[in-house]
Amino acid sequence: MTSGEEMNSKKLTIWGSTGSIGRQTLDVVDRYPERFEIVSLTAHHNASLLLEQARKFRPRDVVITGGVREGKWEEEFRRLGVKLLRGKDGLLEIAARGGEDLIVNALVGGVGLEPTLMALGAGVPIALANKEVLVMAGELVTMEAEKHGTVLLPVDSEHSAIFQCLQGEENKSIRKILLTASGGPFLKRNKSELSNVTVEEALAHPNWRMGKKVTIDSATLMNKGFEVIEARWLFGIDPDKIEVVIHPQSIIHSMVEFVDGSIKAQMGVPDMRIPISYALAYPERWAGDYGWMDFTKIKRLEFFPPDMEKYPALKLAYRALGMGGTAPAVLSGADEIAVDFFISKKISFPEISQIIGEVLNSHKVILRPDIDDILQAYHWAREVALRQIETNL
Repeated sequence: MTSGEEMNSKKLTIWGSTGSIGRQTLDVVDRYPERFEIVSLTAHHNASLLLEQARKFRPRDVVITGGVREGKWEEEFRRLGVKLLRGKDGLLEIAARGGEDLIVNALVGGVGLEPTLMALGAGVPIALANKEVLVMAGELVTMEAEKHGTVLLPVDSEHSAIFQCLQGEENKSIRKILLTASGGPFLKRNKSELSNVTVEEALAHPNWRMGKKVTIDSATLMNKGFEVIEARWLFGIDPDKIEVVIHPQSIIHSMVEFVDGSIKAQMGVPDMRIPISYALAYPERWAGDYGWMDFTKIKRLEFFPPDMEKYPALKLAYRALGMGGTAPAVLSGADEIAVDFFISKKISFPEISQIIGEVLNSHKVILRPDIDDILQAYHWAREVALRQIETNL
């Protein structure tokens, strides 16, 4: 490798490197070792995998945000010449210092909001896979990016698809965004059959390999509701121009319909490494080998409207977006708690949406919130959802 190639390598940090998106990001990085310098990696609890990643990619430092025992890992990372930081403060420290060419935010939940705002303030572009950031504070986050001249690159397959379809287009030409959804593992089940579904069934997504939280959100369609909210802020699109369409094959990742009747669709095999690669390479495209489409073997491409009675979480997301202000942060916080309790087998599948709806109903919306208002609403929702569930156990 020449010195010129070293100078052209991207300085990359990955928050949540031990999760599903984080691991797939490092798989992409490993295919182009001359193109990247890994600056920092973070994990919540999985310190052993973080250590393996550090041995391979040699970051300057790592962060463990969860309650992993003090003293257990410091010496292991020290032997590698890697500095170990701890907790939320460690995450915020690396977010605020800047200097990277790109940060991949693959965190899960509201924990990703504050470091994202800090990194944007430090002028670092963000490749965003952490849905809750834009769900909770889409207006604040996009304003911060604009203020500092930084960019938000979508990693979700649907938003990456829209982003690609909009290259060279003007927003005034958009008639409608069509967000595709697989329908999850319960597409062919009636609403009456969902009361007794198991956690294992809900985690058996037919098309995508994802973490537990987002997989359950995909089963309820809350994930798609979050994506509606994200699209509203990422692309500056009015909510009434964002439509969800069930597409079981997950071949078309999303579409944009324009005012002249033309429609652009981004297609590909359902592999998250493709949109990850696009975000890492942007504005270029790099050759990959993640699987290729053979149109002669595709027997059908189906599309259906979502059943809002069967998937009340999607209806709640549209409602929270319409309420505005702190309502989406409440939606996000309540969803995290409800999904955790479902995964722990303490509540039923339909109770996830029921609990979220009740928390949303009891919230008094602040219409023009600052970051403190948003975080308070998020934590309030988590506490109310937790109390509500524990009262009924």
